[in-house]
Amino acid sequence: MLSPHEFATLLLVKDAPNQVDMDREELDALLEHQLVRLESLASGHRELRLTESGDSAVKAIKRLS
Repeated sequence: MLSPHEFATLLLVKDAPNQVDMDREELDALLEHQLVRLESLASGHRELRLTESGDSAVKAIKRLS
């Protein structure tokens, strides 16, 4: 089960991935649970993206709220 901070971070990755601090501890859990992934861009920057499982989790959270 994810903590409230991890859920909030997951929602932030979906809605504003560029605003997520890459040093957030919650990202480790989300990466471990394979809810998010890091993509390397051609510019050399890295960007967070939801995985299919992460997207399903967000949809489930939104249905319950």
